[in-house]
Amino acid sequence: MSTRARQLDTSSDSGRRGRAPGTVLIVTLWILVVLAGMVLVLARSMRVEAICSANSLAFEQAAAAEQGAIQYVLAGLDGLNGQVPAETDLLCYGVQVGSGAFWLLRPDREDDRQLSYGLADEAAKINLNTATGEVLLGLPEMMADVPPAVIDWRDSDSDLTAGGAESEYYLLLADPYECKNAPLETVEELLLVRLVSRDILFGEDANRNGVLDDNENDADASEPPDDSNGHLDRGIFDLVTVYSREPNAAPDGSPRVNVNEAQSRELARVLAEAVSEERLPRIFDRARRGRPFQSTLDFYYRTGLTPEEFALLADRITTRGGRNYAGLLNVNTASREALLCLPGLDESDVTALLAGRPAGVAQSGDIAWVTEVLSQEKAVAIGPYITTRSYQFSADLVSISADGRAFKRCRIVVDATQSPPRVIYRQDLTHLGWPLSPDIVSVLRSGVSLEEVLEATRQEVQ
Repeated sequence: MSTRARQLDTSSDSGRRGRAPGTVLIVTLWILVVLAGMVLVLARSMRVEAICSANSLAFEQAAAAEQGAIQYVLAGLDGLNGQVPAETDLLCYGVQVGSGAFWLLRPDREDDRQLSYGLADEAAKINLNTATGEVLLGLPEMMADVPPAVIDWRDSDSDLTAGGAESEYYLLLADPYECKNAPLETVEELLLVRLVSRDILFGEDANRNGVLDDNENDADASEPPDDSNGHLDRGIFDLVTVYSREPNAAPDGSPRVNVNEAQSRELARVLAEAVSEERLPRIFDRARRGRPFQSTLDFYYRTGLTPEEFALLADRITTRGGRNYAGLLNVNTASREALLCLPGLDESDVTALLAGRPAGVAQSGDIAWVTEVLSQEKAVAIGPYITTRSYQFSADLVSISADGRAFKRCRIVVDATQSPPRVIYRQDLTHLGWPLSPDIVSVLRSGVSLEEVLEATRQEVQ
């Protein structure tokens, strides 16, 4: 090999040896870039996984608090025998349970600026399945053709009520369906009835918390549409029910005596529990000859009982048969709007009833006080529609996790006719959003302890 060839060969080997270290460096850098990217992706994945785990844990805490709230309500209603639980016996706001807390909301038609807490008495509402057209027409802003449509929907026949609607109407709708011709099973089912809209049922209260929120007082700027008059139109949802029902029995479970059908010996026995021996023959004769009686108030007036005698007797007698009856309005707990639906009552009568309720009457079965407030004519007129016992209650449950990451909300209806009480209806309302002050959520998420937040909310309520 010539000298020139050896030089070229040597130069070529030297170039290859010089390029090798540079190639290794580039490959190494690329590997580092790839590894760094993988680390970043892994770190991000782990962060997302951690957030998801925390959110999942928070959801489970909120769900557990909700279940605890349900059991709390069931326990609070057990053994009441038709009485309404006293507010002092059932804490309903900022109740801590495990790693969460809950509140029990209820409507307050007297104030649309403040949240109200507690259980809602279903017997304090108008029962859609038993109310007459006259009673339904007494609901706020009720259109004249809605009560006949409700009656046609719930009755068992296909006969058209004047102003009502049967299947001929519903089958012509864009989304046709048959008229049910059976009792309503939920209040929301009312939306299937002719002329009933969400505005009638829920009014402006989009999140159903009973409080006038900013978006419910801004006209058409945001949902829902409203009249921006500074007052919350609640609709009729919290005034109506399909659940109110009570056993035709005394509070101790013994059968009531039907004064319209009772045998002489049985009638005399129950009268003797409240009437003196001197007055018993006269009262017994009037009771036997005066049949039929429309209600226990009618029985009171026509037999000449004293208020004291009637107070002892009222829960032991009845004027109708059957094991149960539905739809009576609890005159001890009903709101002004519900009482105004009763036939024959005007504003002054309802004002007198609200003012005349004795202290603690909501927790008693006393109905005798009504006779001291209303005239005989008006007391007898509402007698067949009223009661002083309540066995079904609804609760709007709001629960939250300790860190504020998750909340749940649901509405339940509890039947306490038997022990233990049972949930007969549950509806998830979480989609309606957080109904309480947003500060509760933001403060919890900032790291403030649940105990401190609950204590602050309790002080605000008190």
